[in-house]
Amino acid sequence: QVQLVESGGGSVRSGGSLRLSCTFSGGLRYINTMGWYRQSPGAARELVAQIVSGDASSGDTSTYGDSVKGRFTISTDNARKTWSLQMERLGPEDTAVYYCMANVIVLDWSRRDYWGQGTQVTVSS
Repeated sequence: QVQLVESGGGSVRSGGSLRLSCTFSGGLRYINTMGWYRQSPGAARELVAQIVSGDASSGDTSTYGDSVKGRFTISTDNARKTWSLQMERLGPEDTAVYYCMANVIVLDWSRRDYWGQGTQVTVSS
């Protein structure tokens, strides 16, 4: 059974740091995109950061939402089944539920999106 399991999150004071991790379990052939989104109350879900897999010559491409550029860093391990979001200089505006996501090619060669259960990040001023 395919599953994304998140860890990390919690509460921190403004200016602090947190790290989120997401692990993909289950059968897959290829991860096209792995990333993080967030949603605060009354707002739409927004992209925080993502890694789009590239080929051997071009490599992966990381992109970030404008509001987190320079503060957040997304990374993945060599197995490419766990990815992390390092969040620095957090502010109250970063308070949200954070969701990891993956767009993958599964064993039957279909392309699917998967989402984690969400983890709360709360930043107090």
